Order: sequence, then structure tokens, then C-alpha cells
Amino acid sequence: MSYFSKTLFFKRFSILISIIIVSLILWNTYAFFQKFKQQERVSMEILAEAQKQLGSNTDLNANVTLPLKILENNNTIPMILVDEKGAVINTQNLDSLKALKPVFLEKQLAIMKEQNEPIVISYDGKNKQYIYYRDSDLLNKLTYYPIALILILVLFLAVIYLFYSSNKAAETNKLWTGMAKETAHQIGTPLSSLLGWISILKMEKVDETYIDEIEKDVHRLNTIANRFSKIGSTPELKKENIVNITKQAFDYLESRSSKQITFYFSSAENEINVKLNSELFGWVIENLIKNAIDAMLGKGELKLSIESNQKKVKITIDDTGKGMPKKLFKQIFKPGFTTKKRGWGLGLSLSKRIVEDYHNGKISVKKSEIDKGTSFEIILDKI
Repeated sequence: MSYFSKTLFFKRFSILISIIIVSLILWNTYAFFQKFKQQERVSMEILAEAQKQLGSNTDLNANVTLPLKILENNNTIPMILVDEKGAVINTQNLDSLKALKPVFLEKQLAIMKEQNEPIVISYDGKNKQYIYYRDSDLLNKLTYYPIALILILVLFLAVIYLFYSSNKAAETNKLWTGMAKETAHQIGTPLSSLLGWISILKMEKVDETYIDEIEKDVHRLNTIANRFSKIGSTPELKKENIVNITKQAFDYLESRSSKQITFYFSSAENEINVKLNSELFGWVIENLIKNAIDAMLGKGELKLSIESNQKKVKITIDDTGKGMPKKLFKQIFKPGFTTKKRGWGLGLSLSKRIVEDYHNGKISVKKSEIDKGTSFEIILDKI
């Protein structure tokens, strides 16, 4: 059974078990609640009988110890004793100060009438009194018991889900890393052959212009292979002039892009030193410029500007493309997210990882307006 199949089976099994557990908790709690409620009803009926004995006993020498003890032992169930006209005769287990206010007693009576049927005390079939009562605090707390258990169960399942999700993400990362390194390895073989053919062309005195262009593309392939080989490992950072590295990537794509796109490059300084991995950072710039070109559908203006202060350097890439809604500003950096019909949604997620994880910088969408364009921003620490 594959890892995916095992994970899917476990998820379905966990959901089924969770439903069964929750159902058992709710059923068991309901049954216990009803049993406890019935016990409180029996207790109030016994109390009503004790109240009746006290009220109907005219013998001053009679032993009333047991009825009094029953009445005194009711210290959990709130109750109100009223006569036939509804006048309050006595209360138990209610706030003594609040019980002096008629409004409070009316509210309590309304609650008691809603929760339980009153117990009737009849004296010789004539005078009647009514005991109203509500559920005890302990019984009320029991209603929250299943909620607490369900929350614990949800938390437990969430931990399991996060564990398996992180495992799946780790497996995915290993897969992509392996594919990247294998790609770099596969590119290396024809590269060596191409270098040999370039040497032969030079010996055959082929036009130097053609050879120069071939060498540029071979150098480009070598750069791509080096980039892929660095995925999954911590790259070495060196002191580099970020203006030169950015300009190289900018010029490369400008020379190979539609002539209907106007490119603008500006930098406040000719040299700004930053700790960089030049190959990976050049990849970031190329990804952002390619996305801008795609967003403009091959026609528009692309501006790249570099600014700096004493501590930071900021690179801004502006285009006049189709733009995006604000809700996508963070989502576009997630692996697999793409708005293109053809695409894997890896370019911006890789760029974010290179800038933020490897270079301790920040990459974000500065602003974007539909049909007006988008502005990306990269911020890094200066040396």
C-alpha cells in the first residue's frame, strides 16, 4: 500500500472512529443527565412529602426530626414554595439578598416552570402548595462535559492531522529536492558535450558571433544546473555587488523578450554589497521579471529600481500587467498556486524560500491594481 493510500485510509478511519466516539459521548452524557435529573425529581418529591408532614401535623408533641432533616439537607437544588395564589412562601438555595427582590423571584420562577413540572402539596384535598425547582448547578455543569470531551478529541485529531501533513510535506520536499538534483545531473552530461563542440567550432574557424552566442547559452545552462543542484542544501553566501547581479539577470531577459516591452533599470548607487548566493538570487530576479512579462502578455513597461539606506537595500519590480486582488498577495507565494493555464506554481514559492530562508530577507507584493499592474519588493540587509 502506497504512502498516499495509507494516509487516506488513516484519515477516513480516524473520522469514522471520531464520529463513533463523539456519538457514544453524547449518548452516554444524555443518559447520565436524564438519570441524574430523575434522581433530583425523586429528591424533590421526598422533600415535598416532608413539607406536607410538617404542614399538616397539628400535634405539638409529634416527632418532626426526620422531615426537618430532609428539608435542611436540600443544599443543592434551588426551589421556591408558593401557595395557590402564587405568593411565595419559602425559598431554598437562592441568593438570600436577591431573593428579597420580586423581579428576581419572577425570573427564577419562569426558569423553574420551563425546566420542570411543579410538585403539588395537597393538604386534605383543599389547600394546595406548589414546589417549583430548577436543575442544580452540578447538573448544569454536566451539560458542558461532552463539549469539553469533544474539544479534547478535536485537538487530538488536529495534532494527528498536523503530524501527517508535516510528514507529507517533508516527503514532497524530498521528492522535489531529488528531482532538482537529478535534473542538474542530467543537464551536466550534454553540457560537457556542448563545451567540446564549441572547441571544435573554434578550431574550424566558424564565425565568432555564433560561437559567442552559443557560449552564452551554455553558460546559462551551467547556471541553471548549479541552481538546481543547490536546492535542498544551505547555499554559501558571499559578499557580492547586488547591483551587478541584478543587472545581469535583467539584461539577460531584456535581450530575449518581446520588443513591445520597454525595460527600465535604475539604481541609486553603482555598488551595494550584500551577502548573497549570486546564482540563487539571480534566479529570484528572473522569476519576478518572467512573471511580470507573462502578466503583461508581451506588451507594456517593466521597471526595476534599487534603493538603499545605511542598513537595508530594496529592489522594486513594477509592471503594467493585469494585476491581482489583495486577497492573493500572500497566496501567490504558496507552492502549487498559479493563475496560469500552464504552470506548476513553484517560481514564487522558490523565490520566497531563497530570499527569506537563505538570505534572511523579505519578499512581498508591495501593491497591485487590476488592469494597472503589480509591484514586487525585495528587502535585504546590507553589509
